[in-house]
Amino acid sequence: MDYITIVGLLAAAFTAIAFFPQLSRAWRTKSTGDISLGMLLMVCVSTFLWLVYGILINDLPLKITNFLVLVQAFIVLIFKMRYK
Repeated sequence: MDYITIVGLLAAAFTAIAFFPQLSRAWRTKSTGDISLGMLLMVCVSTFLWLVYGILINDLPLKITNFLVLVQAFIVLIFKMRYK
């Protein structure tokens, strides 16, 4: 594995971890009132498109990051709908 892939995987790890505190807080408090639905929808769509792009160019860091972020954002979106 070359250093460029390692940098990409580190960036992927930090990006994927960055969404976790929001997910954790929504899970604990059962509250998502302070999260913008529009922002959440844009994150889901843009992350999905980045995932497709990563698959098309076969880029492991892009695929890992965007899969993990998409799952987390989608769960928060479900919480947003459930905890109105």
